[in-house]
Amino acid sequence: MEEQEVLDQLSEIEDPALGDDIVSLGLVNGVQIDPETVSIDLALGAPYSPSETALARDVRNALTDADREVDLSASIDTGLSTGEQILPDVENIIAVASGKGGVGKSTVAVNLAAGLSEMGARVGLFDADIYGPNVPRMVESDAQPKATREETIVPPEKYGMKLMSMDFLVGEDDPVIWRGPMVHKVLTQLWEDVEWGSLDYMVVDLPPGTGDTQLTLLQSVPVSGAVIVTTPQQVALDDARKGLRMFGEHDTPVLGIVENMSGFVCPDCGGEHDIFGSGGGEEFAADVDMPFLGSLPLDPAVRKGGDSGRPIVLEGDDTADSFQQFARRAADMQGIVRRREAVNRNETRSRSRADGGRDR
Repeated sequence: MEEQEVLDQLSEIEDPALGDDIVSLGLVNGVQIDPETVSIDLALGAPYSPSETALARDVRNALTDADREVDLSASIDTGLSTGEQILPDVENIIAVASGKGGVGKSTVAVNLAAGLSEMGARVGLFDADIYGPNVPRMVESDAQPKATREETIVPPEKYGMKLMSMDFLVGEDDPVIWRGPMVHKVLTQLWEDVEWGSLDYMVVDLPPGTGDTQLTLLQSVPVSGAVIVTTPQQVALDDARKGLRMFGEHDTPVLGIVENMSGFVCPDCGGEHDIFGSGGGEEFAADVDMPFLGSLPLDPAVRKGGDSGRPIVLEGDDTADSFQQFARRAADMQGIVRRREAVNRNETRSRSRADGGRDR
């Protein structure tokens, strides 16, 4: 079996999101063949996402007739050296944001992280809501970070997620009264001094609004995607638009809009009531030409899960399924963003080589 034969077979596999085959798109980083193995490295950047899992399965199926074992790996070339990267072992950093408080942003962030972990991914959950940290309660984490001799921080873990929150570093009832420079210093330390290890996803729960914490994050770390949380009501949508504009001004990809509290599920009769209106988030996503990641119901079980420390996404009912579907869509969108970036980098390199050839 020759490399070109492998590429010919792989050229029959189409990336449905990008609309071409994976070879033409440059999503096959390399092929190595030895007497026992065909090793293929793919430009896939969202581990355990349904769409990229399906692409990997298609690659294996395309080579079922190969007389060798098929070994797949995945990597995205960011164009940066290891020394230039912040958190080089963290593949994706997903910021969860809202334009205003009271829309359930932290609930969405916690369940997104837990949903990704439930899918099999290595996940970190960073509670960057400096002034109102509550992630430890929402996952019932009693453990505290530990310090090493090198003065780095080992984060506690819960539900397969590595956790960090300002709540670990201040007293439980102590308010955080800090100005911008202090916020910047502490957040930067938490990025650099925490031993996050190798992660497929880090989910960052941002405070509401567009203040110092958001700017520090966007200026300090390479956010790979943002999720905008809103409720159906117009007041929330107006503020969500401001949050969306903030990410646009910093050239940060937005994975999509998720509508929280989309309908109240009555625990007695099972009926659904539109407490905050209906369909506003989906209409907003269509208006700004952004993916709609789903509607999450206003279910008392969600509140109960947050208070008891077991995210609703880990349960097995219809509400849990809504959160699970949201996590899958967010992962799929992250994969699309990363693959599209890889395609664009390949095209840029091709043009540079072509221009260099003409110059000579």
